Amino acid sequence: MADKTQRLVNASWLLERIGDPNVTVLEVSSDPEAKAYQNAHIPGAIFCFWKDLLWHETDREFATSSELGNRLGQLGISTDSTIVLCGDPVQYGTYALWVMTMAGIRDVRILDGSRVRWIKDSNPLTSEVPTLKAVRNEIPKPNFDSRIGRDGVLNKLNSTNNILLDVRSPEEYRGERVSPPGGFDHGAERKGRIPGAVHLFFRDLLNEDDTFISEKDLEKKFAKVGITVDSGKEIVSYCRLSHRATLSWFAINEILGIDNVQIYDGSWTEWGSIVGFPVEQG
Repeated sequence: MADKTQRLVNASWLLERIGDPNVTVLEVSSDPEAKAYQNAHIPGAIFCFWKDLLWHETDREFATSSELGNRLGQLGISTDSTIVLCGDPVQYGTYALWVMTMAGIRDVRILDGSRVRWIKDSNPLTSEVPTLKAVRNEIPKPNFDSRIGRDGVLNKLNSTNNILLDVRSPEEYRGERVSPPGGFDHGAERKGRIPGAVHLFFRDLLNEDDTFISEKDLEKKFAKVGITVDSGKEIVSYCRLSHRATLSWFAINEILGIDNVQIYDGSWTEWGSIVGFPVEQG
């Protein structure tokens, strides 16, 4: 069993540390134009577009540990400091935390509720963009134990010791869409789910203000799909691009303290486009 997290921090915790040179707020956004950030953000928060920070420049792969360290350094962020992630939307924060954790960055945390709860509570905001002063970073050895590839997932399909968790919308899980409702339906070549996957919509892990539901309620939600502290089963979570899956990983591993949780980061965009890979619908 993993140690329960100290990596989920609330607004009160952060308010006490605004201006602390050893604490950096990093807003990780899905919007490359940074519209919400430019309008208002947490004082001192630094902006990044998620792909620019976390992905390789050309390959569908993560940045290496040294690349990630250099990119953070160019933003003026020391990997020896406490990095508090504010996702916009919320799952981009857990995605960044997962990638940074694999890269070996030690002290990375999530602001519970991200922008939504911060604004709802009338906490201070600013449109002032901080001046960035580059720093040099050294990053420890990476650890990819929490990541699994398509062949690893394929090899697990006939095992009874695994739980494959699909956290997409019900429409995606049933095979009605390949991307979330409300937008252009694009991504994988086929609709459906990985055979044997159980379903738990990622939004069911959150309150309306984007904070996580209570630990007790999380335990109940996950128990309904067979995920418990004493189940002993290996868990693989996926979604469309793995952002939503990392939110479930954080809840299972960091909040509930359950080991043996991996992310299939190729997720449905990859699986649903591979010739010959099995698919379920309905």
